[in-house]
Amino acid sequence: MKMTHTSYRVKDLEASLKFYKEAFDFSESRRRDFPEYKFTLVYMTLPGEEYELELTYNYDHPGYNIGDGYGHIAISTDILEELHKKHKDKGFKVTDLSGLPGTPPSYYFITDPDGYQIEVIRSKY
Repeated sequence: MKMTHTSYRVKDLEASLKFYKEAFDFSESRRRDFPEYKFTLVYMTLPGEEYELELTYNYDHPGYNIGDGYGHIAISTDILEELHKKHKDKGFKVTDLSGLPGTPPSYYFITDPDGYQIEVIRSKY
């Protein structure tokens, strides 16, 4: 077995696509439109990865409430400080670099257009 994708419901598909492409270089791997049922699925992947982020767009939906049980997804990088600066310079909503108690900074959080949190974490060596 293996995990294949994570699904997010999004209010504005184009804003979400723009965010994930600009912030992390996601690319659209496939799209499935179901106009008769009023929804579209867009699958996004990171370069060299198979795991997908599925953006589910339900036509004419006003938006979603993120429950208090949701935490975040995580993306690892070898260029943590550089990516943090890029995200801040682009005006994305990001936290300061942080670390777990007693450890050096190794992660930060960025928020997508729908309010979903993404943890950006230093790759393990």
